[in-house]
Amino acid sequence: MILITGGIGQGKHKFAADLLHCDANSLTDGCSCELSDVPGCSCITDYHILVRRLMDNGIDPVGFTEQLCREYPDTVVVMDEIGCGIVPLDRGERIWRENTGRCGCIIADNSHTVIRMVCGIPISIKGELP
Repeated sequence: MILITGGIGQGKHKFAADLLHCDANSLTDGCSCELSDVPGCSCITDYHILVRRLMDNGIDPVGFTEQLCREYPDTVVVMDEIGCGIVPLDRGERIWRENTGRCGCIIADNSHTVIRMVCGIPISIKGELP
């Protein structure tokens, strides 16, 4: 697995598309894809939004992520860093952030490469840049 993370608008989608030699529009979009399309896709973007969608559909995102890592170890996952900043007052928002952080940790642990994007520049924080 490869995890690409960083703040919003840092070039994660473009980097993933370049890595996979495809158009960014052909990546599986965690914001709008069918949940059944995620397993087996080459790259899932906006995984942090997918976590919220899983929660909204009564699916445990941590268990889903563990299964994804076990069964599809070649997947590239793109997710925003959402745990920094002010802690939300809304309990549901806090739970979403916590689940997203846990899922990110699981993906990072199962990834041979973890990349943090800053201003369009990839920085390897685990493994070597592809």
